[in-house]
Amino acid sequence: MAYQTTNPYTNEVVKTYPEATPAEVEAALAQAQALYKQWRNDPVSTRTPVLHKLAQIFRDETDSLAKVLTTEMGKLFVEAQGEVILCAEIAEYYADHAEEFLQPRQIASIAGDAQLENHPLGVLMAVEPWNFPYYQIMRIFAPNFAIGDPIVLKHAAITPGSALAFEDAVRRAGAPAGSLTNLFLSYDQVSQVVADDRVQGVALTGSERGGTAVAEVAGKYLKKTTMELGGTDAFIVAHDADMAMVNSIAPRARLYNAGQVCTSSKRFIVTENHYDEFLASLKQAFAAVKLGDPMDPTTSLAPMNSKKAKEKLQAQVDAAVAGGATLAFVHDPVDSDGQFFLPTILTDITKDNPAYGKEMFGPVAQVYKVKDDDEAVALANDTNYGLGGIVFAGTGDYGAQLASRIETGQVYVNTFFSSLPELEFGGVKKSGYGRELGREGISSFVNQELVVKRDKPNDNEFGGLVLPFHLN
Repeated sequence: MAYQTTNPYTNEVVKTYPEATPAEVEAALAQAQALYKQWRNDPVSTRTPVLHKLAQIFRDETDSLAKVLTTEMGKLFVEAQGEVILCAEIAEYYADHAEEFLQPRQIASIAGDAQLENHPLGVLMAVEPWNFPYYQIMRIFAPNFAIGDPIVLKHAAITPGSALAFEDAVRRAGAPAGSLTNLFLSYDQVSQVVADDRVQGVALTGSERGGTAVAEVAGKYLKKTTMELGGTDAFIVAHDADMAMVNSIAPRARLYNAGQVCTSSKRFIVTENHYDEFLASLKQAFAAVKLGDPMDPTTSLAPMNSKKAKEKLQAQVDAAVAGGATLAFVHDPVDSDGQFFLPTILTDITKDNPAYGKEMFGPVAQVYKVKDDDEAVALANDTNYGLGGIVFAGTGDYGAQLASRIETGQVYVNTFFSSLPELEFGGVKKSGYGRELGREGISSFVNQELVVKRDKPNDNEFGGLVLPFHLN
């Protein structure tokens, strides 16, 4: 696996990095394990000041940190700035709330004074993708640093500079060595690290294929895991939807981050009374997109992350059309050698089409016509994935009723999807399991240790088992 920064707008190879040596891997694991032992009985309050400092670094250095993202994976600079600020907010959130979230929970029991305590679990491995290079790390780092779980990071091969920039920010915030260690690992080394006895859990965000491979190794060695593996998120336009709102948000829901978002709307499911208007509006919005230099504030669509990703998406579109789909719209060509994918709209996708139920990770919209809202929900659920979704309906209450019927991890009603520190994130089906962010996100990798105490043994104790009755 070649760790290399290649600017997808200029195609310039910026820098190549060597893979980690076995000695570097061993040193990282040993250092992380020693830190876990040191942290095991330290209060959370000893670590939260570091998160406050980390948040300040991300705020103070927003532009320089954002430029790394734009250079490495082509993200619009304004979107990269937003990602950096979101990372600061996540760090601040757990700095402010970790102690509260990790307080022991008292349990009423005849066994004695019982409480469930939250302790560090141990060294974790994080396997993270390229599309939000800092945010994906912060989602796992901030809560688990607060807990006391050191992390070994394997980032995407095309964003090594982002991994190093994040690791450096953590160091400058005052985190002890071993808190977060970036390693440029090969696939074989990933399996070796997961299998290592010092590693207690794995958090992965990525493809279904990558998640399956890592989960297989983790399962073999009984390691706890969380998986976020993408989706085919539905954008439902109900029969009574406000089309002004729909037409404003739908293009952004597909084209944000060049469509390279796990929770972006990939399937637009529109009731027949709105279908023609919706399709015409989406075509107009896609046609108005300006492709260009991601550092230029007037550019509205950045290149895709790599030539490989662009070619994969084109192959998917070609297969869909060969399978009977209609190429309803393709943006005018752009005069650039950058890895731009022209915004595309596909319609008439039948159940036997190769594109049906498949994730297209880029600026391609699938638009489906349905008879009514019930058919819309049924189509939304007819997929092996369930990460997110959007519903537009006449009222928030009715939209929420539809949303509750969708088999997915999160749904936004009459609004654009959001990622905020306080909102739990995760999916169902082949979109994965477990949750990150929010209160639930800090619970994924803790040792919930039950402690029951009494001043003297219970009279009902029998053979080491406390019973709620006397034996005759």
